[in-house]
Amino acid sequence: MDLDLVGKIVLVTGGAGGIGQSISRTFVAEGANVIIHYHSSEETATNLASELNAHSFYADLRKPIDVEELFNEINEKIGPIDICVANAGYYPETPQKMWEIDSERWSNTIKSNLDVTVNTVKQFLLQANKTQPTSIVMIGSTAGVFGEAGHSDYATVKGAITSGLLLSLKNEISGIYNCRINAVAPGWTATDKKLESGINDGTKKRAMTTMALKKLATPEDVANAVAVLSSNKISSHLTGEIITVAGGMEGRIID
Repeated sequence: MDLDLVGKIVLVTGGAGGIGQSISRTFVAEGANVIIHYHSSEETATNLASELNAHSFYADLRKPIDVEELFNEINEKIGPIDICVANAGYYPETPQKMWEIDSERWSNTIKSNLDVTVNTVKQFLLQANKTQPTSIVMIGSTAGVFGEAGHSDYATVKGAITSGLLLSLKNEISGIYNCRINAVAPGWTATDKKLESGINDGTKKRAMTTMALKKLATPEDVANAVAVLSSNKISSHLTGEIITVAGGMEGRIID
């Protein structure tokens, strides 16, 4: 199916990560001009950009000035962004009860997820063409939909992205921008990092208990949903929507 993405300038924040790489590859396969943003994965981002004939740019998205400089550089060297995929984020690996999470971890989780998304989307809108069709896709998580014991900090910020932020922006841009804004909320996704960290059969079985489709998502599953939502040809009447890529997951098992 033609998504009409040929020549579109696409920014993928965190584009060198597990899901980010698949998003970048999918857009390149559709003929888009892809910008791979990175923070700590310079070598991976550079190699991926070389492989895909794409571009790589550094920025610390927690800092508004870095985000402004990133967008200015992209505009100067490549042109105005058509599609902004706010994918960058951080998942604290160590499970902790909410009352055990210290203020440093809580603050860092907010800055590395909610703040980076807000800063990215804000700067995109400040510089976006108001008349040409544009699209924003924010990456949430099923943690923000169903909660996640041991990661209340992560669930809180992802929930904020796909509820209050998404629905407010959807209405705020109405009549001002020719822009659609949607979100994708991945569930259990078999990225290389998670596979390396030891997802065993028991973990998979538990994760899939409330899923209608008895398999974990692949990064490509998530990337395909992002590409479809980004397409003004396919999704021209979709805005303020959340696509949950989680095999029909209905909740979590509680011990």
